Amino acid sequence: MCGIAGVLSTEPEAKNLAPALAGMHRAIAHRGPDDQGAWTSSDCRATFAHTRLSIIDLSPAGHQPMSTPDGRYTITFNGEIYNFLELRRELEERGARFATHSDTEVILQAYAVKGPACFADLRGMFALAIWDATERTAIVARDRFGIKPFYYHAGARRLVFASEVKALIASGLVSRHVDADAMYGYFRSGTVPEPGTLLRDVRCLEAGHVGTWRDGSFSSRPYWTLRFGATPAGGDAAAVTRAALLDSVSHHFVSDTPVGLFLSGGIDSTAIAALAAASGQRDLHTFSIAFPGMPDDEGALARRTAAHFGTTHAEWAIDAATGKALFERFLTVADQPSIDGLNVYAVAKFARERGLKVVLSGLGGDELFGGYKSFDAVPALAAWRRRLDYAGPLAPMVGRALERFAPQPRARRLGDWLNQPPGLAAAYETFRGIFTRAEAKTLVERYAGETPSASPAPPAPVDPTDRDAVSRLEMTRYMKNQPLRDADTMSMAWGLELRVPFLDGPLVDTLTDLPASERLRPGKRLLLEAVPEIPEWITSQPKRGFLFPIDRWLDGEWRDTFDEVSRRSPVAAGTWYRAWCVFMLDRWLDRLQRSTHA
Repeated sequence: MCGIAGVLSTEPEAKNLAPALAGMHRAIAHRGPDDQGAWTSSDCRATFAHTRLSIIDLSPAGHQPMSTPDGRYTITFNGEIYNFLELRRELEERGARFATHSDTEVILQAYAVKGPACFADLRGMFALAIWDATERTAIVARDRFGIKPFYYHAGARRLVFASEVKALIASGLVSRHVDADAMYGYFRSGTVPEPGTLLRDVRCLEAGHVGTWRDGSFSSRPYWTLRFGATPAGGDAAAVTRAALLDSVSHHFVSDTPVGLFLSGGIDSTAIAALAAASGQRDLHTFSIAFPGMPDDEGALARRTAAHFGTTHAEWAIDAATGKALFERFLTVADQPSIDGLNVYAVAKFARERGLKVVLSGLGGDELFGGYKSFDAVPALAAWRRRLDYAGPLAPMVGRALERFAPQPRARRLGDWLNQPPGLAAAYETFRGIFTRAEAKTLVERYAGETPSASPAPPAPVDPTDRDAVSRLEMTRYMKNQPLRDADTMSMAWGLELRVPFLDGPLVDTLTDLPASERLRPGKRLLLEAVPEIPEWITSQPKRGFLFPIDRWLDGEWRDTFDEVSRRSPVAAGTWYRAWCVFMLDRWLDRLQRSTHA
């Protein structure tokens, strides 16, 4: 697990770009505190930077950037490949010889044999760039779900890339001009939708894509696509699911350092603890956050679960004052603004300070097994909206009235939705929304100084059932743009690798072959049947989410936190998360402005 950066040029100018590369190197240093390296091609057209968090092959042999013995291919790689030993054996049978025990060298050797087709074989999380000195071509790739980030600027002469937007800013090679359309997407959803970023000239390589840069031209294409099946399982769906889950969890313990687990009072992290025990893992360290005195505190549940499975458990009790101090530091590490992430930032700090470099998370379980309210609410909203069409102009009339006069933000979003064509995607946007279209436009005009482009109607997913479509939307919009991005940024801020067993490639392939009638039964029944070890005191709890009690703290020690920004906002917040959304964007722009004049 690491940080990567690089510059590719049509001219032999790498030596002149040393200050830019050094700036990027410093900006990603926190991602890899164990080692760092830099490399420049012999023709000075390619230069890579790398910071290393040593997890597999802790020896100096795992140093990056890494080149093949003949010097043709050089890689800078961020991630972990859990099936690298199987791939290595296959390559050795074909005559390959290895000088290290690292997964990085396996990728290099696999690429030398299969080219870009090798990326579909990689089981894990990754963002990488490979320079082909013979063809003067760079190949870049990102894992199926976008667990690891890859940001880039493709100009007429250069491709500049890095693990974080902050690094591209630090290079001095990228315009600081903000993207009004990306900002509009942020205010609509609380996160910046990929493939855009808040910088007009910076993009994100899409999940499951491979890109090619040559002679100043960059293009990308998918090497994997999410698809849902509709044929019932040939055998016992719970048994099939359990086997795939055990296989995933076992592979996610591949490491040369100890592996821990973020444990909450929820089903997903408890399932991973149970599967780890069932797969023979011993001496598992678990970590949780508690909020004493708060109604939604899950500390007691996590403690009871840890004792049940015999883990070595550590809990950090956080009060409002501690949370406020964390929040101030959190603001300095946010790569792009988001309405989430503080929870991961806190528990990652806690785990890292107790000596862990690798932790597992239950992220992805809700999206795969139908754990969110959206799986029922969004199809119901869409059906209700279709019925309203029979009322002719009544629906948009009511919508305009709600959007204009309703005091509650949720009612205004409902009014905005009634003014849109019916459809599942529009219903989903409303369910997950933060600001209405008009409110988002007003905020963009205030903060970007320009009007965003007209937003087209979101495309309707084409899937076997509405519940499959919601699963796709949750995975490709919410999960990819918010929890995964926040998990990477906030865990790597502490030099901690966060792994997500529910997003294992073979596991997802197994699950998405199952029809929604089996996979997405209400209450996550398939997961509960596949992991019957989950205790009753977990399964009987309502879903709450791993969240800080910000709304309650704002009534006390946090009372004035958002006041100044809220007073300047042209749109009334009305809720803590809307105030947070505007505040985070305001602070991000302030940091961008200061970095411009630094």
